[in-house]
Amino acid sequence: MKIAVIGGTGLIGSQVVTDLIAAGHEAVPHSKSTGVDVISGQGLDQAVAGADVVVNLTNSPTFDEASPAFFRTSMDNLLAAAHKSGVGHFVILSIVGADQVPELDYYKAKVLQEQILAAGPVPYSIVRATQFMEFMDAVMSWTADGETVRLPATPIQPIAAKDVANAVAQVAAGAPLNGIRNIAGPEIFPLDELGRITLSHKGDNRAVVTDPTAGMFAAVKGDVLTDEHAHLAPTRYTDWLS
Repeated sequence: MKIAVIGGTGLIGSQVVTDLIAAGHEAVPHSKSTGVDVISGQGLDQAVAGADVVVNLTNSPTFDEASPAFFRTSMDNLLAAAHKSGVGHFVILSIVGADQVPELDYYKAKVLQEQILAAGPVPYSIVRATQFMEFMDAVMSWTADGETVRLPATPIQPIAAKDVANAVAQVAAGAPLNGIRNIAGPEIFPLDELGRITLSHKGDNRAVVTDPTAGMFAAVKGDVLTDEHAHLAPTRYTDWLS
């Protein structure tokens, strides 16, 4: 199949393209750097022309109240171009539990993106992933202060980006789900414990202080960002660290 991967040069997108090509498909990466702008619409018609599948991995440049507008405009533009071109399958990547954390603007924006896709004119698949292992350093940097890192004990089920990409590629190459597939890492950790494991592995002597008010994940109640019944990826966090 010919598969247009919008946002195909990023962390997940570049690996999705590699996986699809390895499986024998014609996967073409598109991004601002290749002349495709999902907000202005520049280059979209050309990007999706002749494609059997569109995979949209573009992301809002911010995680704040501006993010819903990004997803609304980008999805409206992409769906219009895909429908006009006769695309038969549209895939997006979202977040496990996004609909359970209305306090976070970015999560609300991802739910909006899902709703726009589900109501749109193209058969679709939504892949919801748990938190990427690759984001742990950024999460700790938000609340790091000198000798300490403050983190809540929010349950997290980290998944490696390579496993996310593999799952997205498999879904893209299959029949539309017209629904959601959850994917997750094989283990669940409290976020503060995950911070301690990470710092210990790096030889970083900073202490992790458990703080239920610290950082973005403080808004998360219970274990909504985990799913023991998801399709479980193989990579364990300590193996990924190594």
